[in-house]
Amino acid sequence: MPLQNRVLPTGEIVAHPARGLFTGNRGILHQPDKTLGAARWQHPHWVTCTLDHPRGTYHGPMPDRRWTALFFLDEAVALAAGHRPCGYCRRAAYEAWKDGWTTSAGAPFDRVEMDKTLHKARVTPTRAQVRHKADAAALPDGAFVLIDAAPHLVLGQNLLPFTPNGYGCARARPGGQLTVLTPRPTLEVLRAGYRPELHPTART
Repeated sequence: MPLQNRVLPTGEIVAHPARGLFTGNRGILHQPDKTLGAARWQHPHWVTCTLDHPRGTYHGPMPDRRWTALFFLDEAVALAAGHRPCGYCRRAAYEAWKDGWTTSAGAPFDRVEMDKTLHKARVTPTRAQVRHKADAAALPDGAFVLIDAAPHLVLGQNLLPFTPNGYGCARARPGGQLTVLTPRPTLEVLRAGYRPELHPTART
């Protein structure tokens, strides 16, 4: 039986056998029996990590009461769910993220303030994902939008429908306002040049 540790672009955490390209951390969310508790975070430092520890060890699908491993199809999904690169196991991505954040914020980088800003922009105190409207033509690659109640990845002039196993056939990017799942500050980092690592099925 799959554990409830797979994160969707909508922010939901579901049970699914596929693991994806990345894992992530928000603190300890699971019970001793490996089921998810009521909490969806224990701190605002939501990071996206490699599947393997930098020292070459694998933490398993649900590490013992140190933290709860969450899994994402790819980095664009993790960004939509409110995560950002880990500064330890994904140093190069973190440095690129910092550059994008500094450019978009127009101020010196402060990690604590960044995570506070992200937290306000990604989730409400009642655990609801913060969503917003934006012009479709202005959305950067790597953003996620909601079309017909289903999450889609923005890539070039197309939108790719998300499934837990990968992306489906592309459809043309529409005009007008769209509901955006990716937090506003993250959108600005994408506009500043940050390029998330995408699943191999992300083709236009």
